[in-house]
Amino acid sequence: MSEHPLASWLDQTVQGDCLEILPTLPAESVDLIFADPPYNLQLQGELLRPNLSLVQGVDEDWDKFESLKAYDEFTTAWLSACRRVLKPTGTLWVIGSYHNIYRVGSILQDLDYWILNDVVWVKSNPMPNFRGVRFTNAHETLIWAQKEKGARYTFNYQAMKMLNDDLQMRSDWFIPICTGKERLREGGKRLHPTQKPEALLYRILMATTNPGDVVLDPFFGTGTTGMMARKLSRHYIGIEIDPRYVYHARERLSKNVQQEFDAPLLITPNPRSRKRIPFGLLVEQGYIMPGTRLSLGDEGHIWATVQADGALVVGRQRGSIHRLAREILGRPANGWMLWYYWDESTQSKCKIDEIRKKYREDIEES
Repeated sequence: MSEHPLASWLDQTVQGDCLEILPTLPAESVDLIFADPPYNLQLQGELLRPNLSLVQGVDEDWDKFESLKAYDEFTTAWLSACRRVLKPTGTLWVIGSYHNIYRVGSILQDLDYWILNDVVWVKSNPMPNFRGVRFTNAHETLIWAQKEKGARYTFNYQAMKMLNDDLQMRSDWFIPICTGKERLREGGKRLHPTQKPEALLYRILMATTNPGDVVLDPFFGTGTTGMMARKLSRHYIGIEIDPRYVYHARERLSKNVQQEFDAPLLITPNPRSRKRIPFGLLVEQGYIMPGTRLSLGDEGHIWATVQADGALVVGRQRGSIHRLAREILGRPANGWMLWYYWDESTQSKCKIDEIRKKYREDIEES
């Protein structure tokens, strides 16, 4: 087995400027990029709470730019470098606030990324607007984009639906900001001013990567992306310019050993990926015999007869299990869930989908 092209990079926190490090990575080698770049949101002067205590803002050097032009040039440079290392099937997430996300989105499109979604992270516990002169900033925006328009990409729709109580996951995510034990501190003060909640990265990685994929974070900070990659059995590469954050990220990750999960724990089954089984195949294979009587619904007011070719006949109407149910009911219909047969072994009516399930079990065991 050949060595992974990123073998020396996997599960490492690399200290350095991403604009210098990214060009040294192999081209088209990364499955997903999550980027939490500088927001360029310097406070103009001190911000005080109503009790006159000082709000700890973002005043680090990495978030300072001379002008919007300088910020745009920086954004173009790192997005271009990321594009080179993304696989053709890869996608990129970038998060920002109103200070920068619109500029980032425009540059993404200029660089031929294709935007798949914008997601609003709604903070259930945002910091108040202490001056009372504007709305409280209670959300940030994430852009999800693919490298090549139309290319196949990973989206674990069923996993997202399951996380959301069997409902489609929406593009507004209600997740609290980092607080309590999750918020890293140093000397009693928060370590990183824009530390992202683990739940946010958990959802992103669950949605758009698979076990064993490589996730790159060019602004690694304190290592939250790496933490969630480990938790979900993905590989990570973290690049961080600030040596203090690098130290704490490595410490944080060293205390959390890679979890080993069986594959079924990490993968949500996707019915769409399963091989299609026509009803006629079950007739052909002898799982249901021609002449069998099926009832539409479990009350048994309408009966159909199974034909040798897998069609059903009700009076003068003839069609597939789906078409006939649709014509009789006058609405969209999934025949597998609507036609019932009499099961002699249980002495009860069962959906014909049970026969399909039995066939699947038999071929998977063989």
